[in-house]
Parts: sequence; C-alpha cells; structure tokens
Amino acid sequence: MIEAAIGIDIGGTNSVFGIVDKEGKCLSESSIKTNEHETAREFVNTMADEIKKLIKGYKEELNIVGIGIGAPNGNYFNGTVEFAPNLRWRGVIPFCELFKEHFNMPIILTNDANAAAIGEMMYGAAKEMRDFFIVTLGTGLGSGFVANGEMIYGHDGFAGELGHTIAVSDGRACGCGRKGCLEQYASASGIVKTVKELLKKNNKSILNEIPEEEITSKNIFEAAKKGDKLALEAFDYTGKILGRSLADAVAITSPEAIILFGGLALAGDYIFEPTKRYMEENILNIFKNKVKLLPSKITDSNAAILGASALVWKDLE
Repeated sequence: MIEAAIGIDIGGTNSVFGIVDKEGKCLSESSIKTNEHETAREFVNTMADEIKKLIKGYKEELNIVGIGIGAPNGNYFNGTVEFAPNLRWRGVIPFCELFKEHFNMPIILTNDANAAAIGEMMYGAAKEMRDFFIVTLGTGLGSGFVANGEMIYGHDGFAGELGHTIAVSDGRACGCGRKGCLEQYASASGIVKTVKELLKKNNKSILNEIPEEEITSKNIFEAAKKGDKLALEAFDYTGKILGRSLADAVAITSPEAIILFGGLALAGDYIFEPTKRYMEENILNIFKNKVKLLPSKITDSNAAILGASALVWKDLE
C-alpha cells in the first residue's frame, strides 16, 4: 500500500489536484474549471467527486493521509479563503469545513505562496534550509517566509505579503486599493505595464509591432533574447524594483536564500542578474554577499500540486 497525500491548488481559472507520495512524486493528477461553479459548495462537491475518481482509478492501493490546499487569500488558522479578488465567491469561504463533508482526514489550507514555500522546503531548492523565503512572480507577486524551519503566519494567518509593500511612492494603482505595491512592478503583469510605459516614450522596439493588448511577459522575454534594448531596459527596471524590496526584506528576516518561482522567474538571467545586482547595491552591509538568490527546483507542470501536498507531510511532522 502506498502512503500518499492529496494536493489541491485553487486558481482563478483552473484548479488542479493530484495524488503525491512522500518523496514528492505526483502519481496522478487532474483539473477542473474554478469559476464555472455558482457556489463554493458546488465547486467542492465537484472537486470531491473528481478526487474520489482519481483515487479509485489508481493502479495500486492507496492510504491517503490528508489533503493540502493552496488558495489565494488562504487562512491557515481558520481553513478559510477570505475575500479573494480572483474568485467569483465573495466573502469568507470555509473550504476546509466543506471538504470535511466528503473526507474524514486532516485537511490543511494556506495561501498558494506559503504552499509553494513548504513544497520548496520538502522537495526543492530549500531542502535542509531553515530560514528562507520564496517569491512567486506570476500575474501578481506572492511570497512565503520560513524562519527556524516554520512558516511565518502571523497572528491572523496573513503574514508575508511582500507583494503589497510599497515599492514606489504614490505609484501604480493596485487591486488592493493602494498605490505603488511591489506586485504592480515585479510580476508578469507588472513588466507588461513597464513596457507599455516605455513604448510611449520610445517606440524603437520589436515589441512595437505587437498590438498593445497582446503584449505579454513571454514576448518581452523573447524580445530581450534578441537583444531588444527596450525589453532589456524593462527587465533591468523590474530587477531594480524587486532587488530593492528584497534588500529590505533581508534586513527583517536574515534568510539563507531567496527563491524565485513562477512564470517571470523562467526568464533566467534576464531577471536574476539585475535583481541580484540591485539587491546587493541596496542591502545592509552585514548581509552583503551572504544571501543566495535561487531559482525554484520545482518547475514542472504539477509544482502547485506538490506544494499543496507538502502541507500534509509538514503538518504530520
């Protein structure tokens, strides 16, 4: 019999789930559409049915020890998702309670960036580390902080929102209602905004050949690889904003490493080099050249499932 956990990642468009063994091997996985369900209960009912099918259809007998859930605005203490802007269900959603109607086992929920951090600690670049933090550079910017081998949740479950610290005074409007948040600059959507601003000042770029609404972080990366000066300037500016914010975060947490994860991090040296350079330029002297900036080692398509499943193994410890 194989001992395994269920990992669930609830996303704005798709929610993925799978069966993961303790070594971090994803044995089987699937997905459902998230926001096509009218209520959160309907979503959980569908998800529970699909999980049961996945377990039943696996070729060997399984002992499922628990379910881990990564979700936007997930509260570890309450097992709830609270006021998530990219989900259609408003208010506070008691996801753990809803799943317990279908499964008699431990169910642990946290926000998706925290799940990624625990996954990195269990299976990835942060193995053997006790002090680090992860920054997820996706559509927005998420982060999860680990100190002394434990997640930092704060008193209410929402600690570690680096993406919503002010990076630029009175800067770009953010979905959270404030201005100048880091995620408006250092994210896939942030670098697109930077390019659009630069194109208004200088249209000498191959990106000018793309309709404005079709510009993505991916084609900015492709342009940078071709030596496009405007694309390279956008990566440098993004790295500058991110590097300065990481230098501030280092002064508070003194991590062994910072791990970059997500779509924008896949740009490799184009984002890592300026970020590291500006971080070292702005970091407190006692931390200079001490903090590693690393890519995630969980980069395959089921990274979100692995991160969520790691919540179970961490909790069982």
